[in-house]
Amino acid sequence: MEEGNFDSDVLPTEERYHLGISTYRSTYEKSLSSPEEFWREASSILDWNRPWEKLLDDSNPPFYRWFTGGKLNVSYNAVDRHVRSSRRNKAAYIWVAENGDEKIVTYDGLYRRVNNLANAMKNLGISKGDRILIYLPMIIEAPVAMLAAARIGAVFSFVFAGFGSAALADRIEDSKARMVITADGGFRNGKIVELKKTVDEAVERTSSVRNVIVVRHTGHEIPFDDGRDVWYHEVVPNSMNFVEPEVMDSNDPLFILYTSGTTGKPKGVVHSTGGYSVWVANTMKWAFNPDENDRWWCAADIGWITGHSYIVFAPLILGLTSILYEGSIVYPAPDRLWEIVERYRVNILYTSPTAIRTLMRFGEKYPAMHDLSTLSVLGSVGEPINPAAWKWYYQKIGGGKCPIVDTYWQTETGGFVIAPALGLGLPPLKPGSATFPMPGIDPVILDENGKEVPSGQKGYIAYRKPWPGMFMTLNNDPERFKETYFSRFPGMYYCGDYAVRDSEGYYWLLGRADEVLKVSGHRLGTVEIEDALISFDGVVEAAVFGKPDPVKGESIVAFIVVRPELHSDTEGVAKIRLHVRENLGPIYVPDEVHIVASLPKTRSGKIMRRVVKAVALGDMPGDISTLESSASVDEIRAAIEEFKKQDV
Repeated sequence: MEEGNFDSDVLPTEERYHLGISTYRSTYEKSLSSPEEFWREASSILDWNRPWEKLLDDSNPPFYRWFTGGKLNVSYNAVDRHVRSSRRNKAAYIWVAENGDEKIVTYDGLYRRVNNLANAMKNLGISKGDRILIYLPMIIEAPVAMLAAARIGAVFSFVFAGFGSAALADRIEDSKARMVITADGGFRNGKIVELKKTVDEAVERTSSVRNVIVVRHTGHEIPFDDGRDVWYHEVVPNSMNFVEPEVMDSNDPLFILYTSGTTGKPKGVVHSTGGYSVWVANTMKWAFNPDENDRWWCAADIGWITGHSYIVFAPLILGLTSILYEGSIVYPAPDRLWEIVERYRVNILYTSPTAIRTLMRFGEKYPAMHDLSTLSVLGSVGEPINPAAWKWYYQKIGGGKCPIVDTYWQTETGGFVIAPALGLGLPPLKPGSATFPMPGIDPVILDENGKEVPSGQKGYIAYRKPWPGMFMTLNNDPERFKETYFSRFPGMYYCGDYAVRDSEGYYWLLGRADEVLKVSGHRLGTVEIEDALISFDGVVEAAVFGKPDPVKGESIVAFIVVRPELHSDTEGVAKIRLHVRENLGPIYVPDEVHIVASLPKTRSGKIMRRVVKAVALGDMPGDISTLESSASVDEIRAAIEEFKKQDV
């Protein structure tokens, strides 16, 4: 992909957001040139029990410590201070169930729930510094459990409710959790997900858990250990039991969130109390510029960092109203997401490119059935959004009037690091570009030798300076922390991604650096090829990987999902290959294109490319406990078998 492709196709955005790019530039430059002054003001977004004394302790890199000497409590900042203001009776969450049930919880109601659970946890022996594990579906008790832990100074680890017992046991063992908070089950696609059964199997493999608190949610019969298990409703009374918020140091750990890699055990990413909270609240304000009366829907799962940062902590610190949805976005019908937007008059929608492409597959008729006029801002998270999905989202969902905040970040970064900044002067948007860095972020694009590359040239994205939201370490593994993130380019944080900075300073994220192909001596990004495939009319999803080739080094293999009309087109694959050739060039054309009904995806909607590659090459796919459907794996195997027959 040449530089010219990155610089083209600028789209206008609604005039109300044009505060002037100079506002962004002056703010950004101040954050780098006068960090003490900048962060003094930015950190005032929180209430501190004691002001911080030193902005950054960098005496032991890369173990950076922010706002040293500062004391605070995140639960207080997310709940208590709103109860003492005009927001007391404002809705904090509007919970929506898959079957249409709803529950509205005000800030006062959230305050009572958090205090009562914190009291119950203390009565069961949990105190400051203890570790607890949360394994809950998308119900009100999920943010309540996180905030109750923060209130008493316990470090929580929230595990996505799609993980199996082995993965859960690994996380209990590594964190040494003394308590698990779970539910009897959850609902997904009209079926019950057996959460308590999974917890029982996991706890049997470990030795640290003393109690399991169980929320009665589905109401189905479950096994119960009377010596260990307690019902949530029995230990958390309705009457108010105030718990004084524990005064925490800015650099006390707030939570541990485990990230799975393709190899090795999951990494326990440890985030701080002060730096993380300052970062997520400010990045949400800078990027989305939410209004006091906006209804915010981050359509992710709390079990991932997106949910931690932008369903729980940032929206609550800012005093917003959030939608909390338990269920599939295509159940009971493909208009489920649009129906919720209409019913609850959502103003800001934040979802993933995979979800957008999934909904694109069903065509325009479903969003057209609903009034989406309340939407003023759209957001994208989880992976680079291809231009075709960006334009569909912009035109069909936003009506050509809603700017798209395409956010780039990771579990390790805590919050957005590159994204359009509505609150600081939104620039013209380029479909597929995350635009510019957030204040305090100092990125650079490097070649394999650590030398900065010129504009338009692809390379590795790294960061020259730390920022408040950066994780502090890996749980129980400081050496892995240094080796994984700081050894590739000494003195810089390397996140493992591939990117381009165009001639106007816009950043284009091209996916994981380990997803770069080497074809006949050329380094090709899988995301570039996937974007070209999806830009063909009728192709809705794509997963690309490299297969060992004795001549070219690697050959390009693509699995695609198409709209029904393309299935009957006998020349469809040839047309798709020609489309890639015309858009990117002959070197990018896949050697194999397989059409399948679905691709392996997590329940959060992210395509599991490592699973696609492993299954297609006949290798073990590893942990697939988070797959939405195992049928997608069978689809890939069947496509490969059919290909082999034709190749004989």
